[in-house]
Amino acid sequence: MMNKFSLLGKGGASLFFLLCLFFPLLANNQYQVALMTNIFILALATLGLNLITGYTGQLNLAHGSFMAIGAYTVALLMVKGGWPFWPALLVAVLFTGMLGALLGTVALRLKDHYFAIFTMSLGVIILLILEKWDSLTEGHNGIFGIEPPEGFGLIDFHQILPQYYLALVMLLIGLLVMWRITLSLLGRTFIAIRNSEPLAQAIGINTMRAKLLSFTLSTCYGGLAGGLYSGIVRFVDPSLANIAFTFDMITFMLVGGIGLLFGPIVGCVLLMWLVQSLQFLQEYRMLIFGPILIILVIYFPHGLMGYLHLRRMRRLTRQPSSNATATTKV
Repeated sequence: MMNKFSLLGKGGASLFFLLCLFFPLLANNQYQVALMTNIFILALATLGLNLITGYTGQLNLAHGSFMAIGAYTVALLMVKGGWPFWPALLVAVLFTGMLGALLGTVALRLKDHYFAIFTMSLGVIILLILEKWDSLTEGHNGIFGIEPPEGFGLIDFHQILPQYYLALVMLLIGLLVMWRITLSLLGRTFIAIRNSEPLAQAIGINTMRAKLLSFTLSTCYGGLAGGLYSGIVRFVDPSLANIAFTFDMITFMLVGGIGLLFGPIVGCVLLMWLVQSLQFLQEYRMLIFGPILIILVIYFPHGLMGYLHLRRMRRLTRQPSSNATATTKV
């Protein structure tokens, strides 16, 4: 199965999280730690987009807007309602999921590019609401003064290091939940719809219900990432709902491997660090970044994780033939 942890290998997955665990000790400064914290949050959101787009085959161009809804829900409840962070985060996830289910009921009646265009329109509407509803969202000014999550005992989330590990733990939990989903019968149902929706219907799958569940779960991931973003960055503005933000997440999936469990994480880490490394070429950054992305898409059409998977499959298929040849000679 392409979505198992074995795609990276147990050693590879363990090494990745071990490096993440000790990264603050290896970082040169706190900015790099803050950058990795934001990368974890973006990777968490992209995991949700990968569920509806990579596993279920429905291109949702409003995913960044659902992340913005989660962020604004936490911000409004905390700043204007006086709520603590953790209850506000829970409400943000539930509210984003319910809104996703409501909008998905309409959007998922459309297929292919019609669905993509409709979700893009939804994203524009959400962006306009966040920009124009000044009395609630503060418009283009955004919402300041969001308090960080309440700590536990000696843990103080006002500090960058606890925030880093909070984002890492949230990403790990989200990854484990996604792993269980994709290995379950439900996950196989999503993949069946992606491969051929008419065939899935022919074998008795309620495709509308399955797609709606996938869409709702993906928006919950977006809401969770957005709420966590509010508590750590402590500021939100409408730019989160910009479609360019969703396209960034799509790029993460394409580079890492769309429809693969670790694909969004690998793509997010690589591209975010690449963007940061080109900061000194700010004016020419996209001229360099664009061709690199094109080369990756041409030579690694299944993403980096997909490339590793194909190499592994070729190696495994050669082994039986080699064993058979040896047996024949004997």
